[in-house]
Amino acid sequence: MKKKQIFRIIFIMASISSLFFVPWILLRVLLTPLPDTVQEQVNEAIGYKLDGIIVYVDQAGKSPQFYAAGWQDRKSEIPANPKALFRIASITKLYVAVAVAKLVNGNQLSLDKTLADYMPQLVGRIENADKITLRMMVQHRSGIPNYTDYPGFWENDYSKGSEESLGLILDTPADFEPDKKYRYSNTNYLLIGEILDKTLGYSHHEYIKKEILMPLGLNNTYSLLSEVNLDDVMSGYDVGSDYDLKNNDFISPAGSMVATAQDVGIFLRALNDGSLLNDNEQAIYSSIYVHEHTGLLPGYSSIARYHKDIDAVVIQFVNTSGGYSWNISETIYGRIVKILRNTKADHL
Repeated sequence: MKKKQIFRIIFIMASISSLFFVPWILLRVLLTPLPDTVQEQVNEAIGYKLDGIIVYVDQAGKSPQFYAAGWQDRKSEIPANPKALFRIASITKLYVAVAVAKLVNGNQLSLDKTLADYMPQLVGRIENADKITLRMMVQHRSGIPNYTDYPGFWENDYSKGSEESLGLILDTPADFEPDKKYRYSNTNYLLIGEILDKTLGYSHHEYIKKEILMPLGLNNTYSLLSEVNLDDVMSGYDVGSDYDLKNNDFISPAGSMVATAQDVGIFLRALNDGSLLNDNEQAIYSSIYVHEHTGLLPGYSSIARYHKDIDAVVIQFVNTSGGYSWNISETIYGRIVKILRNTKADHL
């Protein structure tokens, strides 16, 4: 009995002491009672130093729902618009991976060919180029260093072309031997974009538009910020700064796309229910990449996930970066999904 009491006291003390390592603003989110509706939670999110938030919910048996709070443009005091364009950052990788799966199925690409096969000019410039396969690059198991980790990359002009960005990691040691570990690297998808362009003989952006966007009727999805009217794009902010980061372009295949939450939701639903790809393409895709993603750029964070237990696609956009904004955004997202689960349970 005494041993049990001692262990209980130790556990309680450890739990209390751990609170000192949790940011109080995040603790406040966690301890606030869960509201009854998604819109209430979205409204509350603005009280945690998030500038603006957009949420799109597509739940089976219901019409799509749109939610928003805060600012689309803080300086001009334009309220957040749930149908605004947003810089979706690394969610872009889902579209690129789908393109790879389709081209592999059409025998235009091989997952087992190496970087040296596709881009022989990189032999001797990227370590293990003759061992790194296309599959490893798609799966972030190549060991190729991440160019966006280069010191000062985000603080300086990061709207670099592929050649300049790739140059940051050429002739540097590999992070690890190919296929020995997983480590997320934007360089993988920069190189995949180059391989796609070379294979197709034209821009992979056009291929994605023709083979993915148009069949799904995604008229509010674009490969590059330069393709859209900036007035239609949600402004982006970093914690503690009034500067609008919307104009800071990021043109890499690793995260260049711009879309509405609804368009991302439609795409994600199709990716998960099998209506986007045929059976062979779906099998290839499922063997190489995930069916959900998050995205981060200065001023922007995004979450795109399908929740099978409630048959719901939930997309969340937040136009704030830095500080604890990402942790808060993820927590808010989890609370929104919990509200949806509770609502579904109440109707059973």
